[in-house]
Amino acid sequence: QVQLVESGGGLVQPGGSLRLSCAASGIDFRAYAMGWYRQAPGKQRELVAAITSGGSTNYADSVKGRFTISRDNAKKMAYLQMNSLKPEDTAVYYCNARLVNYQESWGQGTQVTVSS
Repeated sequence: QVQLVESGGGLVQPGGSLRLSCAASGIDFRAYAMGWYRQAPGKQRELVAAITSGGSTNYADSVKGRFTISRDNAKKMAYLQMNSLKPEDTAVYYCNARLVNYQESWGQGTQVTVSS
């Protein structure tokens, strides 16, 4: 069975930083592309960042230059480094793992709140 567990969310002031972690188990990690999504109250869930098994990345325009996605295949971990955080980044952040045939799994989500 595939399991994804996020950690690292919390409360941070505008301009601050957080690093989210996603631990994967029960999968051939190297076969999956990994992604981070977020959902704010009253809004649709949106893709924040994604990384392929080979390390290619893409980002939402709203976070480009501020967020960095990475992965450690040996540890079966994915990360999202978030810098220069803004109040509009406040959301529940979800880890996603996806195969080339689009079979996918989701984590439980972790809350990120950016407020002064």
